[in-house]
Amino acid sequence: MYLPPQFKAKDEAHALALMRAYPFASLISVDDDGFPAVTHIPLHLTQANGQHVLLGHCAKANPHWRYLQSRPQALVTFMGPQAYMSPKVYPDLTRVPTWSYLAVHAKVEATLVDESQAKDHLLKQLIGDHEPPYAAQWRGLGEDYQHKMLNAIVAFELCITELQCKLKLNQHRPESHVAMHAAYAEGTADEQALAEWMVKLGMVQP
Repeated sequence: MYLPPQFKAKDEAHALALMRAYPFASLISVDDDGFPAVTHIPLHLTQANGQHVLLGHCAKANPHWRYLQSRPQALVTFMGPQAYMSPKVYPDLTRVPTWSYLAVHAKVEATLVDESQAKDHLLKQLIGDHEPPYAAQWRGLGEDYQHKMLNAIVAFELCITELQCKLKLNQHRPESHVAMHAAYAEGTADEQALAEWMVKLGMVQP
């Protein structure tokens, strides 16, 4: 992605925090005709052999897993909080509106997970992110039903080979920071999250 130096995250921890807080991602590959194929799915961030890995799955009816099988290199994007920014945050009038947002792009190498027990373990990690009590309900379902559900999906591990993290919060315009933070702090959930990130990055005092 276009990544001016003033918006490039200096700390990998910022990217990891965003991927965990906003796990609904876009998995982007190339189909058999060379056209981009996109699947929107939740992913679980973990570590394996000292590398960051994203775990996920798609329906077996979705051809995307076949693209990963043929061309394992793919891109995963995460969108964090985002909001309009009014030029009213500046002390002068010769300004224009813009958009604030936090985003992560991860280049990945995909490996399919076929074995039923391994798929079940992968699903348990996703369940743990979103509804831990459901794990007990899943264990209580009949084996035939579990087997049917597991056969209906294709799971995969996406080993991250490169990370980009963009924190577009007008860092290069310090004259806007106090007013911008005040406006976002009183706004929507996304705007409030951006205000919190401004504090986290040391742009304003808490």
